[in-house]
Amino acid sequence: MKILDKYILKRYLGSFIFTLLILIPIAIAIDISQKVDKFLRWPELTTMQIIEEYYLNFTIYYANTFMPLALFISIIFFTSKLAANTEIIAINSAKISFTRMLRPYMIGATIVTIFALSMNHYIVPKSRKVFEEFNDKYMRSKKKRAGADYVRNGTLQLSDGDYVFIKNFNLKNNRGQSFTFEHFDGHKLKYKIFADAIRWNTKDSTYELTNYRKRTLLAKKDLIEVKKKFDTVFDFKPSDLLVMDYISMEKSTPDLVDFIDKSKARGVKNLNTHLVELYKRTSLPLSSYILTIIAVALSSRKKRGGTGVNLAIGISLMFTYVFFIRIAEVLGSVSGANSLLYVWFPNIVFGAVAIYLYINAKK
Repeated sequence: MKILDKYILKRYLGSFIFTLLILIPIAIAIDISQKVDKFLRWPELTTMQIIEEYYLNFTIYYANTFMPLALFISIIFFTSKLAANTEIIAINSAKISFTRMLRPYMIGATIVTIFALSMNHYIVPKSRKVFEEFNDKYMRSKKKRAGADYVRNGTLQLSDGDYVFIKNFNLKNNRGQSFTFEHFDGHKLKYKIFADAIRWNTKDSTYELTNYRKRTLLAKKDLIEVKKKFDTVFDFKPSDLLVMDYISMEKSTPDLVDFIDKSKARGVKNLNTHLVELYKRTSLPLSSYILTIIAVALSSRKKRGGTGVNLAIGISLMFTYVFFIRIAEVLGSVSGANSLLYVWFPNIVFGAVAIYLYINAKK
């Protein structure tokens, strides 16, 4: 690696980290001012617990969220400085092309992308789970927390021929009422199980059915089996009854893929919210390349007004990009939408912008 590459790469990574370290304390300070009264409501909460369980994970989550913004602003800032100090003119005078000058920027973008991919796919989901558990326990109202622990009219398709119906289930005490299990062979019902109550035994992963009735449909007559209590096994856990959007945010990518596959097999109709979460874990980190090219192309020329003009243009473009992402996520979550296309649409549009700016910058 040549001196120029080391110089630009050092400025690239240093400015990025510096910008991120400015944004995160601001976010923490704003959050503390809004949450301090809620922390004080819980005398048992220690300062160390708040730092470890809340603000450590808060930092991980928001550092990941602010990463594209921090990257874009930092590149515009230090590249504008290079242009203002006529360093880029010196680079051009040495017959170094714009494409060659981009090489250390692309190396930096690769480092940031690899780091962001590992964060998005593994670290952030685990951190988000601890963060949300803390919020559920201390920050959210009891009414909101109850909604995440109670299932009404739950349905699951366990396989091509097995279906579960349950009127209500409490995930706190693992008990439910009005349980039905149906087994089909093709389109023909083979047997049906009823129970007035159902309880999940966590120790041996079995279900205890109260007032158990099993009706088996035979060729000439039906066979009825009745028991006061009956222990059995079903291919689902109580948490599978709870279909909530935030669940996907708390699963690492291998677990999320497995969750989506099982949900598809069980007949869950709209999984687009989970697919959007899965796809954006890759699309957002890869946007580092696009944002880098746009930022360099915009700020590599010396302009009247200096860094301020470049920052104004860059921030406007960045907020447009973020707006596109949010709209794409909402539209991609709609039932029947092509989630993959919607998630990647902002990158496709801004990728085209990056190519246009790159071609003009070369000239």
